Amino acid sequence: MGWFWADSTPSASAAPVAPHPMPAGDVNPPPQCPMHKPAKAPVQAEKTQTPKGACPYVPPEKASSTPEPKTGLLAKLNPLNNMFSELDNKKADMQSRDLPLSREASTIPKGDGSLWEYPSPQQMYNAMLRKGYTDTDVTAVESMVSVHNFLNEGAWAEIMGWERRFARGLKEGYDICKDGEQLADLKLGVGTTEEGIFDTTTWDVRDVPPPKLLRFTGRPTERTPKATIMQWLGWINPEKYGTAPPFDRHDWFIERCNEQGCKEIRYVIDYYEGEAESDDEPVFHLDIRPAVDGPTSAAERLIRSGTELWWQASGGSVRMLRKLQEEKKRREEEAAANSRHYN
Repeated sequence: MGWFWADSTPSASAAPVAPHPMPAGDVNPPPQCPMHKPAKAPVQAEKTQTPKGACPYVPPEKASSTPEPKTGLLAKLNPLNNMFSELDNKKADMQSRDLPLSREASTIPKGDGSLWEYPSPQQMYNAMLRKGYTDTDVTAVESMVSVHNFLNEGAWAEIMGWERRFARGLKEGYDICKDGEQLADLKLGVGTTEEGIFDTTTWDVRDVPPPKLLRFTGRPTERTPKATIMQWLGWINPEKYGTAPPFDRHDWFIERCNEQGCKEIRYVIDYYEGEAESDDEPVFHLDIRPAVDGPTSAAERLIRSGTELWWQASGGSVRMLRKLQEEKKRREEEAAANSRHYN
């Protein structure tokens, strides 16, 4: 069937043959023939003048809505994480020792319900080389992967803390947050589990599915507004606010579903390096919060930080401790009274 698109060699052109006999001499065409009628002048379209002040651009009649396919480097990137779609898992030429090739599954669900997978140590090393870090110590790559995975699990635990509070709306979120962070965790049930607030598998919010991580992207060169403000405060009052700027930033896009439907929530994560407790154990601090992309996310941040601030400033912890002590004393007195009664 290749002949439908194969280039054929053109043959010699034959003399054109008229479909009807051509009359000789000066002969007019018959009256019924269209050629007998005088040709009308072609109708010229009226030129419309563009009103003064109007945009002179006229869009095409049929504009193609299909986006142009990505080419070059962009075609190789995964749109879910802006990383290469195929991560190289082969030993590098300059590599001095073998690295594990297996990948570890996270506890973070994707949009399709499956779990995100962390890169293998070999893939991590190849990614570092691709970014230009050719002096990466191959013996430290496995530790780097462990820290990377630990930070991501911690970030997801923080995000689940936000979602547990506000998945059902601002009103229920306020009811959970109004008595401070510690009581909020107890209300949510995460304070009683072995993992505590770092539990990423327990989800007890009624009639609401757990959140999913749709996609994420790294933006290390773009400082968040909060990080910028904290640096300004550090210059003004270094003793109280002085800290190094974040060494990395991520934006995570979450799917939140409730009775009103599903919507996408963007979270911003600032990564700070703390003072190391020992040479072998680095310390990191993650500042995770919903991005202020609208009034709802701004209200969530205000409710959570404002209620905790008010709870501490108004002596909420002291009042709660006093109530617990009074309740304990009441139970002890009841137990003592019952003991005397039986004696």
